[in-house]
Amino acid sequence: MLIPSEVKFVIEQLKNQGFDAYIVGGCVRDILRGAEPEDWDIATNAEPEEIGKIFLKSFSNNKFGTVTVLIEKSKKSFPKIFSENSEEQESQPEPEYMEIEITPFRTEEKYTDKRHPDEVKWAKTIEQDLARRDFTVNAMAIDVELQIANCKLQIANKSQKNSKLQIPKNKKGTLFIEHGNFKIIDPFGGQKNLENKIIKAVGEPENRFNEDALRIMRAIRFAVCLDAKIWTIEEKTEQAIQKNAGLLSYVSQERIRDELLKIIKSQNGAKGIEILRKKNLLHYIIPELEQGFNNTQNKHHIYQIYQHSLLSLNFACQKKFSMATRFAALLHDVGKPRVKQGEGLDSTFYNHEVVGAKITEQILSRLKFPKKDSDKIVKLVRYHLFYYNVDEVGDSSVRRLLKKVGKENILELLKVRQADRIGSGVPKAEPYKLRHLKYLFEKVSQDPISPHMLKVSGNDVMTILKISPGPKVGQILSCLLDQVLIDPEKNDQEFLEKEIECLGKMSEQELKKLTESSKKEIEKIETKRDEMTKEKYWVT
Repeated sequence: MLIPSEVKFVIEQLKNQGFDAYIVGGCVRDILRGAEPEDWDIATNAEPEEIGKIFLKSFSNNKFGTVTVLIEKSKKSFPKIFSENSEEQESQPEPEYMEIEITPFRTEEKYTDKRHPDEVKWAKTIEQDLARRDFTVNAMAIDVELQIANCKLQIANKSQKNSKLQIPKNKKGTLFIEHGNFKIIDPFGGQKNLENKIIKAVGEPENRFNEDALRIMRAIRFAVCLDAKIWTIEEKTEQAIQKNAGLLSYVSQERIRDELLKIIKSQNGAKGIEILRKKNLLHYIIPELEQGFNNTQNKHHIYQIYQHSLLSLNFACQKKFSMATRFAALLHDVGKPRVKQGEGLDSTFYNHEVVGAKITEQILSRLKFPKKDSDKIVKLVRYHLFYYNVDEVGDSSVRRLLKKVGKENILELLKVRQADRIGSGVPKAEPYKLRHLKYLFEKVSQDPISPHMLKVSGNDVMTILKISPGPKVGQILSCLLDQVLIDPEKNDQEFLEKEIECLGKMSEQELKKLTESSKKEIEKIETKRDEMTKEKYWVT
């Protein structure tokens, strides 16, 4: 087990002042399952004021007493060895800092709002602190017995001016020291549950969920996100989740949204949504999706509406599509239950994409999505049903779709269509006509080859040659464009103005002949560019 030297330094400083200090929380869970922790948390019996006195570069602005300490990377545990060359010291980059959260041992009492404790009290032992945590796999601590003094620093001989201390680093470049002895504090069987991939509440599950209702969603999130394989939720914990599903109404929509995002971000996103439904939680998050459950479709679909939506999302998750694309894949048919006419093979869902876009906007607004993200997802839902057949839809139709959806969203729209196809049971996500559409999107998005690309205009031609509007202006611009396409460096205003003067001296016949030659060259370039774009998408 390797622990960053910055973390060990914090523990060392706390212990040197006579306090207990332990690594706690999710980072312990991740260390024991062989994953690299995203952040590091330390629990101590020191109170916030005492922590602040030890670490001057720190801040705290919460009632839980958590102090965020800034530790300069790579300097605290190991002194840097410099030569006597002062310039070398001056050339060192600005220091980087690692944020480490230190929280006093605490107990929490009475949760009136089902989310935050009414009162926080400092505890005396790490066991008391662990007892307030959510799940057993998150209720473990590591006690590190530091042996920094035993780490031999081979300091370079003073005569070797350019020698530097060589310190082992991990893949991300974080500095490490040799670890000493350590022990795991595990009063609730977290290691066993970690080994068996079980999510189990600490103590009485109903008490834990009544303390903090968001833990109900966190249980699902951990079950879905910790591994490629779905973890099991312990029986009593699972029963308490279903019984207390209504407690989610106490939780802010922002917090629900954040947990939902983490679920959908995982490769098991679709399975996570289904677990939410089975545990009676989806009703409090996206009840509109439930309307598609057991709701059959017509002859064009082999799956029910809800099942189709999950299969579409699953494809998007497996392909690691963007979050916007994943949400659009999940919600693209959310309007179908509202507009359904008839039953059986000939039922219809006219305008379901329009109604679905409005429902999606309401869902995302309720979940407090940022407007920019909401607008994108709503557009993807609104236009997911675009019509396209290779021989029926021309460039003008494609341009109109581009304008409605936005050039920046068009590739994601095509990915939603791919997810929709796989969710419908077809074997191929991207048939020829979708590749052809990609080609057309790129074709109509390319800047047209025209005189507008030049650093001079028709007005410049008329001013320099002192002529009125007429065919000669266009002929000269066409000749200039031919030169610039062959050599882009010639697209310089001073050069082009001189060329205008030269071309202006040609006879009408000479200029006409040169113009025809230039147009043919431009057509060749346009044809070549189109061939390359077709080749890119394997279309003919």
